[in-house]
Amino acid sequence: MLLELRVRNFAIIDDLQVTFDPGFNVLTGETGAGKSILIDAIELLLGGKASQDMVRADTPSASVEGLFVLAGAAGQVLQGKLASQGLEGDDDSLILAREIRRGGRSVGRINGRAVAQSLLAEIGAYLIDIHGQGQHLSLLREREHIELLDRFAGLQVQRKELAQQVTMLRDIRNELEVLHRSAREIARRVDLLTYQVQEIDAAALTPEEDTALEGERRRLANAETLSAQSSAIYTVLVEGDNEVPAILDGLSKATGMLERLVRIDSDLSPLLGQAEDAFERVNELARAISDYADTIAYDPIRLAEVEERLELIFQLKRKYGDTITEILRFGEKARAELDLLSQSETRTTDLEADEGRHLHAVGELASALSLRRQDASGQLAQAVELELIDLRMQGTRFQVEIKQKPDPEGCYVSEQRLAFDARGIDQVRFLISANPGEPLRPLATIASGGETARLMLALKNVLSKADATPTLIFDEIDQGIGGRVGAIVGRKLLDLSDSHQVLCVTHLPQIAAYGDQHLVVQKGIAQGRTVTHVQAVAEQTRVLELAAMLGANSEAGQMSAQELLGDVDRYKVS
Repeated sequence: MLLELRVRNFAIIDDLQVTFDPGFNVLTGETGAGKSILIDAIELLLGGKASQDMVRADTPSASVEGLFVLAGAAGQVLQGKLASQGLEGDDDSLILAREIRRGGRSVGRINGRAVAQSLLAEIGAYLIDIHGQGQHLSLLREREHIELLDRFAGLQVQRKELAQQVTMLRDIRNELEVLHRSAREIARRVDLLTYQVQEIDAAALTPEEDTALEGERRRLANAETLSAQSSAIYTVLVEGDNEVPAILDGLSKATGMLERLVRIDSDLSPLLGQAEDAFERVNELARAISDYADTIAYDPIRLAEVEERLELIFQLKRKYGDTITEILRFGEKARAELDLLSQSETRTTDLEADEGRHLHAVGELASALSLRRQDASGQLAQAVELELIDLRMQGTRFQVEIKQKPDPEGCYVSEQRLAFDARGIDQVRFLISANPGEPLRPLATIASGGETARLMLALKNVLSKADATPTLIFDEIDQGIGGRVGAIVGRKLLDLSDSHQVLCVTHLPQIAAYGDQHLVVQKGIAQGRTVTHVQAVAEQTRVLELAAMLGANSEAGQMSAQELLGDVDRYKVS
């Protein structure tokens, strides 16, 4: 659960620290005071989208930091996930942080270590579930109804198993689609691949061959220069001429002279060794030059062969890759595709058999999933109708409609073939009859704004009881609900806080009175700037706040507020 929240330079918030109660927390205040901004800050902390517009004017950055305590089933799962990422803390606490800089760049941290936004969002999903002002609109999107039903029924494991089978089936069908191309198209492709493979194979390339050929071409093209220079070097080293004696002769004479000096002064022995070594090394150099000169010969035929080979390699590079290695790799891929196409009939037969097996497997899993949904749909409808009775919608009927659609390409379920996707064969939608005697109709066509809000609250209350997420936030979920229903909503949120930490932003005093902790959000001016403050109120201060919310900041209003708190105390005792 969320213990503390620290917000700095976020929108109109200067520097704010809020401590939350483990039970039911209510946040109240005038419109624009910053209640929903606090929720926005929490959403940012949980990996939400960052924007530089969130940074308070004239400040370089905004930051949000939250201290959580990990407990229960969700806490255990989260501890394991954090450990697998090397992000575990010293105890059961967890610190999330997010910073947005003026340029729009944001940095997320878990227990002080920088992490990607996606990981922050993944971890945050285990901690808090936020039900915002516009979330009731999800009830009007029929595609979302199956998600709500599956969440109620706890079908995540079965959904995952089915999705894996559907993915494998789609892979098979994608490959079959390639193989089912027209025979003419396959034939054209086979001809092209055959030519490419044959052209590359015929070249018989070896890696780095082009580098070796480039060197040989330079030697052949410059054979005359290489031969003349080699001979000149050999002459300087061994033969000499009338003007300059051979270097070897000079070294030989110098060595003889050193021998005579050594006989007189033995300290010169190391120099004699160096002279003898120099003579030998020059002699080896001369022999190497002589051997090299013997290999140099002008060979126009070989030069033409090398030029032709290099031109062939150049043309292959233009078609298949920048290096010989890439050319050979292209040839391997072309050969693999050619083998696949050449064996297309056999492969098609095998894949069609695999497709049939997977269609039956998907059908079995989807059929079992559908039965679970059928069982859960009645339980969900009954639970929602009971909630709606409490919310003063007596006589309202709620039903979960589950249908399937025939499809000649669908999965096999008994003797039928039904359309399917990764979620199964079912098309789920919620139907409602808000007035006795009226037929059940799709929710989007009949529910008013207030009815939709109450229905959303009923669903959230039913679903949240089975939800492992420790903290639930309701941001003005009471929108469209009047004061007569407010006390009922307050009791439901209080009951929900037995198993969850609950935060609720509300304008209804009938809801606010049920909070274990009442936080008042206020906007003021400090040093010419707008700032937001949050104050926990109790006893007489809370009475005054509730009276103000009732619109009667008078003695009578305070008595009404006292009555609200008295009703809450009696409900808690009962």
